[in-house]
Amino acid sequence: MTTAPSRRQFLSGVGVIAVGFALGATAPPAAGASPRGAVRVSDTPATTASWLVLDGDAITVYSGKVELGTGVRTSLAQVVAEELRLTVADVRWVQGDTRLGAEQAGTFGSKTLQNGGPELRRAAATAFAELRRRAAVHFHVGIDDVEARDGRFFRRSRPQQSITYGKLAGLEQSVLANDVAAPLVPPEQYRVVGTSVPRVDLPGKLDATFEYVGDVRLKGMQHGRVVRPPGRNAHLAADAVITGVPSGARLVRKGDFVGVVAGSEWAAARASTALTVPWTPGPALWPPETLPQTLRDPANSYAQSLERNEVTDLTVFDGGYRQQYYTPFYLHGPMGAACAVADVRAAPDRGTGIQATIWCSSQNVFELRRVLAALLGLAEAVVQVLYVEASGCYGHDGSDDVAADAALLSQATVKPVKVQWTRQDDFGWEPAAPAQAHDLCGVVADGKITAWQHKLYTPSANSRPVRTAAGSVLAGKLTGNAPDLLPPSTQVNQATRNYPVNYRFPQHTPAKLVRSFVTTAADPRAPQLPVVYTLPRSSALRSLGGFSNSFANESFFDELAERAGRDPLDLRIEALAAKPGDTDAVVSDAARAQAVCQALRGDWQTWHDRHRNPLAERVGAGVAFQRYETTGAFVATMVEVQVDAAGTVKVDRVVVAHDCGLIVNPDGLRNQIQGNVIQGVSRTLYEEATYAGDRMTSTVWQENSTRPDKAYRVIRFTEIPREIKIILIGHPDKPAFGAGEPTLGTMPGAIANAVRAATGTRVRTLPLRLPAANG
Repeated sequence: MTTAPSRRQFLSGVGVIAVGFALGATAPPAAGASPRGAVRVSDTPATTASWLVLDGDAITVYSGKVELGTGVRTSLAQVVAEELRLTVADVRWVQGDTRLGAEQAGTFGSKTLQNGGPELRRAAATAFAELRRRAAVHFHVGIDDVEARDGRFFRRSRPQQSITYGKLAGLEQSVLANDVAAPLVPPEQYRVVGTSVPRVDLPGKLDATFEYVGDVRLKGMQHGRVVRPPGRNAHLAADAVITGVPSGARLVRKGDFVGVVAGSEWAAARASTALTVPWTPGPALWPPETLPQTLRDPANSYAQSLERNEVTDLTVFDGGYRQQYYTPFYLHGPMGAACAVADVRAAPDRGTGIQATIWCSSQNVFELRRVLAALLGLAEAVVQVLYVEASGCYGHDGSDDVAADAALLSQATVKPVKVQWTRQDDFGWEPAAPAQAHDLCGVVADGKITAWQHKLYTPSANSRPVRTAAGSVLAGKLTGNAPDLLPPSTQVNQATRNYPVNYRFPQHTPAKLVRSFVTTAADPRAPQLPVVYTLPRSSALRSLGGFSNSFANESFFDELAERAGRDPLDLRIEALAAKPGDTDAVVSDAARAQAVCQALRGDWQTWHDRHRNPLAERVGAGVAFQRYETTGAFVATMVEVQVDAAGTVKVDRVVVAHDCGLIVNPDGLRNQIQGNVIQGVSRTLYEEATYAGDRMTSTVWQENSTRPDKAYRVIRFTEIPREIKIILIGHPDKPAFGAGEPTLGTMPGAIANAVRAATGTRVRTLPLRLPAANG
């Protein structure tokens, strides 16, 4: 009787197979790994290399990409397990460690699976090919006479003969370069990829044993709080005297950075409120009441780009139809506020050489390490940043800032310090998604759109910590450092994500980038010191500029369809069609774009058959299409709404047709689409970050007598759509596109179009608000 080996039995052994790989770059061959499977760090580590190690215990992926709560760790493990003929449970994951891992350009843009998946797959295939070679040598047969299953190789001709992966790995140590020619498992033989493998991170999150960054505990750890200025441009006077430091607490001051450290969270909180800190008010930000016009003011832009210029004779727009759109500042709104722990010592550790260790939830631990090293005045090599998951991440939130707070407080006290932001810290100081203004003009002739112009005015959508710009984190700015230069173009800035459209009519899309702080006369991108903000600090929030740009595009498309007397879904399908002379690739893309729109036809027709008089019923249906970043996943969305007499909009039902190529984990993909839908409804109908003077005023979830600031309103459970129908169009033979953001961009346009159908009112500013029916 043959007994199936346990997961550990088949991997038992002492040898190592290590594969070096790179994401988006050519990796140098890996040079070695320890017999115990620990990552060997090269004296000259490659900037994009990482490791996959198969040893006597398990397969370990050392990844610069991190799990942000999207489930991508499970999907990447599926890719590895597929090629090695194993299971997800056999894959270990070490992520976001600047000392043990390797730099992979951060985790953002919904592209971890899209960019990281193929390289990991080849790395796993490389390791498998080496195992297979060893098995053939062991059996003294050709490699075609060996096959693998359940962590064991068998002879095809004598299946009673077998050997485990662990024993094969123990025969010798190998360090291999990633082999792009290594045979891959063909799609028709997938066993793990394409299946709804349960997420590996959820059990611990469901039974409350998962350790978030807030659970990090160190021996002798103190607790810190930063005392924020009253506004973004306020300062301490040079001779300011801070009083009221309670007994047992330690005051830390460096420039305008003021903090306290105490033995407990409660003591630190009490100490921070006991201080008397004399602040000098600073200049106000641009008035929010006139912000749409201010963003359009040529005097406030520092750069201009032309994303598409397919209309050379701009006079074609002279008689065109024109409209303006606007979206406000948004916050990330995580369930839990930012947190970090830092341990900065007086001298480097003799064993590791590390002097400063920071545990945080940064999306890019390597760039943060550079910034923290500059902030602390230390060499980059003595700073270690380790990623620990937080309570949710939608982009560049306060995770980097709180890490810098903890690092400065720890350095000043030479003790491990934990900093837990409050809700007011988070909403008041995290980077916000920028407000954006849009001017659109279109020409309609013979029932078609014949020309399209979209002028965009936007502040930066990306101000992440980068290089050694210590002022790119809050603590750095308070200590007198400058943030990085403003982005040189919209491509870098990513405010123009989904700014051009994929429809096949000629378009002209100039964009102007708006400065968010006062710059020098010599360089319109360089901050003047001390830094004076003119707008709330803005950066990356899920989909970056795509949410606002697609709102304007898809709303305006319907306006033109209405003027052309066309069904908006039909016109979209027609406008996405390939043209004579297109390449095969363009024809294929056009067909996929049309297919997701076509997938909505049944629900679209059924709804219109059921509702012959939407205005009288105050119900409406709207559609929107987007190809993410114009080169990624294809999404078409239909939204059904009800609008009551008070003007309250209820999104009742949503249908999403989604093509992201290869689907690695269908259930995980559905989770991502559902999350996009819910967040899209929230941002369209409810969310708006507000400010007055130079301070944010939307700093609470709910207003009350003790917290009189404005609430940052998000969707409630009772407001989630009754049904979210998802139509997945898979292409196992195609590359996988990221799926964490594409659907989000279709939501505001589809909702606005549905509201127009239900009420006859076109809303061009978010959050979408309607007057009462008789108002």
